Amino acid sequence: QKEKIDIYIGIPISRKRKVEMGEAAVAAHNVFVYGSLLSDDVVRVLLNRVPPSSAALLNHFHRFSIKGRVYPAILPVQNRHVSGRVLMGISDPELHILDEFEDESSDKLQAHAYVWRNTSDPNLYGDWDFEEWKQVHKESFIKMTMGFMEELELPESKPIGATYESFYQQDDAEK
Repeated sequence: QKEKIDIYIGIPISRKRKVEMGEAAVAAHNVFVYGSLLSDDVVRVLLNRVPPSSAALLNHFHRFSIKGRVYPAILPVQNRHVSGRVLMGISDPELHILDEFEDESSDKLQAHAYVWRNTSDPNLYGDWDFEEWKQVHKESFIKMTMGFMEELELPESKPIGATYESFYQQDDAEK
């Protein structure tokens, strides 16, 4: 179950941009991303393309690191903000892929930002750093994402949490 919370991210789309994107894309979804989906390589594995995007700030939220995970969580926190970008022109099938890819611990906002459900999760700590993630975790995360996409094609696919856990447990065992 995903909870919808009204949130506004002002992203004006110029008439020229609407023409470039096409009417179908303008009528499609805009998704705010703030963690591993900031990486074009991860988005390309999931969607087979890198959609147009725009830098955005999500006010009154904070991006946390999560113990034992290489991706972040965001939660409402007054007087903070999360920098990210909005992927524009996301089709319904692409949104379904993103919904499946996001952990079940997340809620989807009206702006299609995935927010961690457990506000008192003891595994949340500090700030998540995208630059550090790119250097330390990006390569293995892309491999995990490729495995997720292969799994998604199966009739009895596992949720992303199970794919994530099995991939990183296997990765730890190989070290």
